[in-house]
Amino acid sequence: MSSNQEEYKKHLLEIMTRLKSGEATEAELREIDQWYEGSASDEKYADGMSNSEKLQAKAKMLQRINSRIYQEAVPLRKINTHQNLRKMALAAVLLVIASGSIFFYQQNRQSKSDQQILANKIAPGGNKAILTLANGQKINLNDALNGQLATQSGMRITKTANGQLVYEVAKDGSSETTPQYNTIEVPVGGQWQAILADGSRVWLNALSSITFPTAFTGKERRVEIKGEAYFEIAHNKAMPFRVSSLGQTVEVLGTHFNVMAYADEKVIKTTLLEGSVKISDGGRTQLLKPGEQAQVSANNIKVTNDVDIEDVVAWKNGYFKFADNLESTMNKIARWYDVEVVYEDKPDNSLSFGGEVSRTRNIRDVLNIMEYTGKIHFKIEGRRILVKK
Repeated sequence: MSSNQEEYKKHLLEIMTRLKSGEATEAELREIDQWYEGSASDEKYADGMSNSEKLQAKAKMLQRINSRIYQEAVPLRKINTHQNLRKMALAAVLLVIASGSIFFYQQNRQSKSDQQILANKIAPGGNKAILTLANGQKINLNDALNGQLATQSGMRITKTANGQLVYEVAKDGSSETTPQYNTIEVPVGGQWQAILADGSRVWLNALSSITFPTAFTGKERRVEIKGEAYFEIAHNKAMPFRVSSLGQTVEVLGTHFNVMAYADEKVIKTTLLEGSVKISDGGRTQLLKPGEQAQVSANNIKVTNDVDIEDVVAWKNGYFKFADNLESTMNKIARWYDVEVVYEDKPDNSLSFGGEVSRTRNIRDVLNIMEYTGKIHFKIEGRRILVKK
């Protein structure tokens, strides 16, 4: 290592020490920001190396960053300040210095700034949905004012300020004996919450819908979903709650569970957090205990307790957790950011990732975490994400 590199290494370590003690100046923080984004010094310390050597060094560096940062419990969903981002950058600085490779080599020729401009045009999802009333009237919940939207079957339908739809008995309400059904449809890049007439709560993920009666009567409470939903069911032993999805039925009395039933996924996954549920599909039934997941396919119902509950409900809690295979992970990203995913080669579902990140973050931040493995790369082309090895 040259004397210039040694001096630069010492300089970075000094800044890191001051940052940890809270004494770093704004100018020093800007210097670290510029270095982390890949400044002119990248090329300065890459001189004399072949392209293959640069790529090998980069892969080793990123693997170390991934194992040290993401496997040592540094959840990105908790990083919500610029100061914390700098600390993460400095963790990367230490590892890079330790490897003797103080540079980021750009594998493709498109500049970071160009990719960032494209990424900035892809906004993360948010609260958006369409409510269809029993008479066929459609209400765009994004545009509707907060407050009462309609009255049906003696139930008042109200939109709240925090993105919820609430069904409750109207003061003058005379309930009808014939059930009237409403549907909430969440588009790509959307999410919504609802409190049903019995007090049960439901969270809808992107590209999902729920059809339900405005008031529950008779011997059961039955709803139908498409896509993914999380339920917290109000207890009523005399009136079981049933969720239908793609031929499967989940029966509960009072419990918390998640159903993932997208048409483009290979299995329907029902995960139980509290209480107990019974899964029925094509004459087959299976009881679940808390912490178990039922995976329903064309051939059978498989039950497993080897499931990451935090990963299952990450979407409902507002973040991505990378604990699934490549295709399923990219499906989640596509639904939330409203993008098309294109694979240069057949998807390698043996790849494993680490880390967590808020769903409010820029799509480039999300893709960067996955790229830290050094085994996968992404290129943004308009609203398309090209997946490359």
